[in-house]
Amino acid sequence: MIWPAEDLWLAMVAVQPGLTVEVLPEIDSTNTELMRRARAGQTEPVLLVAETQTAGRGRLGRPWHGEVGHALTFSLGLMLKPADWSGLSLAVGLSLARSLDPQGELDVRLKWPNDLWVKRPDTPTGWGKLAGILIETALPTGMSYGSEEGRYCVVGIGINIAPPVADGLSTAPLGLQDLQSGITAPQALTNVAEPLLATLLAFERTGFAPLQKAFNARDALGNLNVTLSDGRHGVARGVDATGAMLVDTEQGQEAISSSELSVRPVETKKEER
Repeated sequence: MIWPAEDLWLAMVAVQPGLTVEVLPEIDSTNTELMRRARAGQTEPVLLVAETQTAGRGRLGRPWHGEVGHALTFSLGLMLKPADWSGLSLAVGLSLARSLDPQGELDVRLKWPNDLWVKRPDTPTGWGKLAGILIETALPTGMSYGSEEGRYCVVGIGINIAPPVADGLSTAPLGLQDLQSGITAPQALTNVAEPLLATLLAFERTGFAPLQKAFNARDALGNLNVTLSDGRHGVARGVDATGAMLVDTEQGQEAISSSELSVRPVETKKEER
């Protein structure tokens, strides 16, 4: 595949001086590689793209497989020091959704806390998973928490390009090519990379709160009956200004902020207000 590495570098280095763009034919995981580098003291801003990953990871350690041309897998790493890290994965998801579906015509939605879903009435859950996000941070050697330099943030993105095999997955995956015929991984990278960098820099300055309304407008779970992995259930009511998911339960409205919890819709039909 032909990747627009130089064009991306020219656009992104103007926003983030010192940034480099690397495209590798194969690696275990782009996130793992950038975390290795950060812990060794290499904290330069970098966009690392892999044509295929042999040990890609998603949230909670779930594997993410990407074959050449079938998926876009990359990580963007840079030093960040926001006042509050809360809601970062939601900001990233919103950036991706806006880049892939600017007008909302493809019905790309955000599934708290770190997935992109698309409505699929032909599936048991009524949804298909298009993309996933994995965010990790590292303290370079010699730095401590609260350091003036902040922390090295690695934002890992996996976007299905070709329609994937759905065997054994609770939410059926779909590819970007299901929505946009003929689109390739390099084209998708061109669409999402520069806006993602701008989103991270804006988040560092202002946090998640300015994005709350826009996230809720694309919320896949809004007003749906949901169940949490800890057994609680209720009706999802969007997110608050910190990115915590609001759920109306029998005990009242609760704010769910733990990324260790997973949430699933019980049904796809929205309640009438």
